Amino acid sequence: MPVYSYVARDAGSGKEIKKEIEAPSEEAATAVLLGKNLIITEMQEKVAQKKRAGGSIKLEDIVVFTRQLATMIDAGLAIVESLKALAEQTSNKAMQDVIKDITNRVETGDNFSDSLRKHPKVFDRLYTSMVDAGEKGGLLAEILARVATFLEARQFLEARQRMNKKIKSAMMYPTMVTLVAIAITIFLMVKVVPVFATVFADFGGALPKPTQYLINVSDFLKANILFMLPAAGGAVYGWLWYIKTPKGRAFWDHLRIRLPVFGHIAHKIVLARFTRTFSALIRAGVPILDVMNIVANTAGHTQMEASIRHACSDIEKGDGISAALSKHEIFPVMIIRMMTAGEQTGNIDNMMEKVADFLDEEIETILNGLTSLIEPLLIVFLGVTVGTIVVCMFLPIFKMGTLVSS
Repeated sequence: MPVYSYVARDAGSGKEIKKEIEAPSEEAATAVLLGKNLIITEMQEKVAQKKRAGGSIKLEDIVVFTRQLATMIDAGLAIVESLKALAEQTSNKAMQDVIKDITNRVETGDNFSDSLRKHPKVFDRLYTSMVDAGEKGGLLAEILARVATFLEARQFLEARQRMNKKIKSAMMYPTMVTLVAIAITIFLMVKVVPVFATVFADFGGALPKPTQYLINVSDFLKANILFMLPAAGGAVYGWLWYIKTPKGRAFWDHLRIRLPVFGHIAHKIVLARFTRTFSALIRAGVPILDVMNIVANTAGHTQMEASIRHACSDIEKGDGISAALSKHEIFPVMIIRMMTAGEQTGNIDNMMEKVADFLDEEIETILNGLTSLIEPLLIVFLGVTVGTIVVCMFLPIFKMGTLVSS
């Protein structure tokens, strides 16, 4: 059951009270507090509980919940009664809390799909979009059964999980090496170079230009490091905040598929997600317009989402799927040709699955090659950076040796 934190004043004494209350809804909590002669000034649902509730829920729990709910609704049980029964049967406490919260929201008048959207860490956009389509079409039990079948498709799940792990592991090493290289460089410039600069100043004379330039950079970093680090952190935070806004997300989505090397991978990942989801939904028997809406919602890329929605409008006007998608440059010729062949043979789901498999293999091959290439490049970068600093510091020593010998 949701927990609400509130600030209120006692109507009699005027004393301010800050506490929490557990209630099925905000309206119910308000009614209880008014009954206690309290004047509510602020009330909000605790977000922390939602995060905790979804933290330990596994995919298997969601599959079992979906399958059982589909069976109960198909048998004629009301959705609220079905949810209450599932909450009692569920052994996972976190899942039980989620089901109870959904039950309370449905009882107070929310749609089932809207109630699911309150728990995005448990039910993703694909899940809620399909449920929403089932509610609107009066086919909730059938759609839930399809969703359960879709989630049970091990090939889809394993491919997605394997690819996510592969991408994370491929990016982890270069990220760590780059951070270490930056940390070492800053340490040398701020702590080591100034010591050499002091020694060289005692000897007098003009320093070699590379050494003098390095000392100038070191002096600048030493004087401004306390301002530069927060500024860098603020810049990173500002960028992460910006790309979460609609305008920033559209800009980043447009940019990231056009980056050298990495843009090629990002484009293929988006296409693999589209073809895999499209294939699974067609195979599950979802109507084509619902399929297009769902894959648009789960595309994870603003340009692709817009392209799919425009294609959906063209399909409604009578165009074929491949003809509608071919108008948008984000879909390569290979996918359009395979989709055309699938439409002509009535085997579009298998065609798209083969394309998804091909894209996954190609992404994995590129990532393997990129990983093996990045490792020596980063080592060379680190060696050149540190080596340059060392050489610049030793140049005056070599010069002094020449002067002494002469």
